[in-house]
Amino acid sequence: MTEQLQQRFLLARRKYIADQFNNLNAMQREAATTTEGPLLLLAGAGSGKTTVLIHRIANLIRFGAGSDPSVDLIPDTVTEEDVEFLEGISDASSDMDHRRAEYLCAVEPAAPWSIIAITFTNKAANELKERLMNMLGEEAQDIWAMTFHSACCRILRQWIERLGYSKRFTIYDTADSERIMKDIIRDMGMDEKTFPARFVLSVISKEKDGMVSPDELEERAEEAGDLKLSHVATLYRKYQTRLRENDAVDFDDIILLTVRLLQENDDIRAYYQRKFRYVLVDEYQDTNHLQYLLTSLLAGGRENICVVGDDDQSIYRFRGATIANILDFEKQYQGTRVIRLEQNYRSTQSILNAANSVIVHNRGRKGKRLWTSNGVGQPVVVYEAADERAEASFVAAQIIAKPKGTDFRDYAILYRTNAQSNALEYALKRNGIAYRVIGGTRFFDRAEIKDMLAYLCVINNRADDLRLNRIINNPPRGLGAKSLEVAQRLADAEGFPLYEVISHCQDYAPLEKTAPKLKAFTDLIEGLAQLLDDGMSLLDFYEELMLRSGYVEMLQKKDTEENKTRLENVRELKSSINAYLENAETPTLAGFLEEIALYTDIEEYNDSDDTVVMMTMHSSKGLEFPHVFIVGCEDGLFPGLKAIGDMEEMEEERRLCYVAITRAKKTLTITHARQRMLYGRTNSALPSRFLRELPQEEIVKKGGYVYQQYSPSAAQSAQHSSFRNAQEFATPKKSTPSTPAAAASTPIPDLKKGDMVSHKAFGKGMVLSVMKMGGDALLEIIFDEIGTKKLMAKTAFAHMKKL
Repeated sequence: MTEQLQQRFLLARRKYIADQFNNLNAMQREAATTTEGPLLLLAGAGSGKTTVLIHRIANLIRFGAGSDPSVDLIPDTVTEEDVEFLEGISDASSDMDHRRAEYLCAVEPAAPWSIIAITFTNKAANELKERLMNMLGEEAQDIWAMTFHSACCRILRQWIERLGYSKRFTIYDTADSERIMKDIIRDMGMDEKTFPARFVLSVISKEKDGMVSPDELEERAEEAGDLKLSHVATLYRKYQTRLRENDAVDFDDIILLTVRLLQENDDIRAYYQRKFRYVLVDEYQDTNHLQYLLTSLLAGGRENICVVGDDDQSIYRFRGATIANILDFEKQYQGTRVIRLEQNYRSTQSILNAANSVIVHNRGRKGKRLWTSNGVGQPVVVYEAADERAEASFVAAQIIAKPKGTDFRDYAILYRTNAQSNALEYALKRNGIAYRVIGGTRFFDRAEIKDMLAYLCVINNRADDLRLNRIINNPPRGLGAKSLEVAQRLADAEGFPLYEVISHCQDYAPLEKTAPKLKAFTDLIEGLAQLLDDGMSLLDFYEELMLRSGYVEMLQKKDTEENKTRLENVRELKSSINAYLENAETPTLAGFLEEIALYTDIEEYNDSDDTVVMMTMHSSKGLEFPHVFIVGCEDGLFPGLKAIGDMEEMEEERRLCYVAITRAKKTLTITHARQRMLYGRTNSALPSRFLRELPQEEIVKKGGYVYQQYSPSAAQSAQHSSFRNAQEFATPKKSTPSTPAAAASTPIPDLKKGDMVSHKAFGKGMVLSVMKMGGDALLEIIFDEIGTKKLMAKTAFAHMKKL
């Protein structure tokens, strides 16, 4: 074959493959057909990244590396006739011709099982699998399309014995971990106020992300002379010991142990690097250090890794996510190709202009600008309210006046913290507006559901002391707390799981009196376990569990509304089991428990109910609504006080603002209040600095009439108010107090609105306003602990300093 003919073939091959993805835009098509080597897809909000992932996987399976511009491999059997055939094929050609074309164009097509696509939520993973099934059919079942934790669990179920665990290990959720830590803190006689369980677990989580062991943390604490950290290291050690004794892992362990497994076992690492020819990672901007290590290890063989993410939507720093993973991807993988998906299919250009205008102020970003062909749409509205009640009333009024054909489900109210929801809920209730708050108690966190799951966990793993203690006397079986304490002490002394001791209670003299009751309980557990061993289906087995455990009977005895609801929930768990059975390839009790353990909050949202949705901005990520309200946009609340003066925190808050704005499809309304009651205190408030970053010429400002009592300038139009300067926010009511002699000589730093200060008595705070008054100044400062105070500068700076 001549060189000219080779070039004709390569061009014809790439064109034919590209034509199969004509439903994609140019950048999406380039992303789908670039297959070899490291690829970074910077996918803006609403840019169709899931569509790109699906088409890219389909391309890998149908054509392999055939479409990649770096691949010039040509089969020896290709003839000039084949080239002319490819050049002439069209959509009107027969199915047989297209099969021939696919055969000619394919270069080492990928087997479905050689592709792993990792996402963050089960919802995203299920959507990916469903759409792949629609496009590829049954062969899509072999693709590893799953969450980080699900992928790691699949690996651990096969290999975890190398690390000293059994394959039947239990997964502890956040509440389980907290209960264990509280027990450890209490057993050690430590002050729970000095060492709150959540705080200790957050430190442990951070250390696990850095692969720091308890011993290494202890060593670091000793070197630094940090006594508190040394105590945390001790708690960390005891916590891990307790997990091992229960044959259990927490969420962090799932990924940590998988990384250890791959790092420490050459054969296992080589197996998965050979197996996975292509590695795809979604939401890469939200990965932490362990997830970065995991994906690097899996892709280490061929470096055919494609990461999809948006650095402008990295909002989980508080969970350990590091934006550096996506910003430094090109440094880690030499020769990375970067493709930007900037065309937005969700929002109007007005909304996108607002998002672009805010996020451009961040320095730590790759840079992109969203655009759309959806049209300009309605301008973004910024509303200024008197207080949180007026703000809530305005939002409710806008929803009541919804256009014909618009449903309540089309509206979302987003806020920075859950504490902001109270006034909004009251206004919606008062106006008869159906609403739903996302982020309440999850179904699987309800006490009765955790009780039933605890039975299932113990049947699956008898070493699970935590769940065993939850159910051994639930329903009541006449087992006193003292008897159970004795059994636990015996188990601790023997180094056995608690179940091992109570199942042989006749061998322990201290348990002689309670032996019959303990035996009745273990007989119950063993009898139920035998049903599964005999092949009973999970649904029928759960029916037996409800009856034999006595739990349903306990709820039925007391005929209260609360117990009726609890009984309904216990029965509703069957629906979850049924859903698992419909999707699982090989359903098992362990598999069901694993799926439940990895369930996430956001997946509780669905749009089947016609209700207004209320949620935090963090919870809204990945969702979209026709009409969005972003409330509480005030400095000190959004961005929070913690972010002011800290560039990294401020950029995180700005990314959160960008995420909130880009949830809106048709209309966006942003509100702020002049004063707000939060946590029982009423404080003055300034408009968020993010509002000043909006394109002022494109937004409509409303409200503001309520400020007439504060400033003469507020007598202007009640419908259109401008953001006022710091002086207009000061409201002196008394004559200037005399200045003590000691304070008179104190130098006054040059302060302005937004500066941070530290007061010896009042703590850290932010300056809301500065009003010059002769040789002094009246300061309005909001302090973290006590709220807003007005102080004369000369007096204040005898006890205060500028940060």
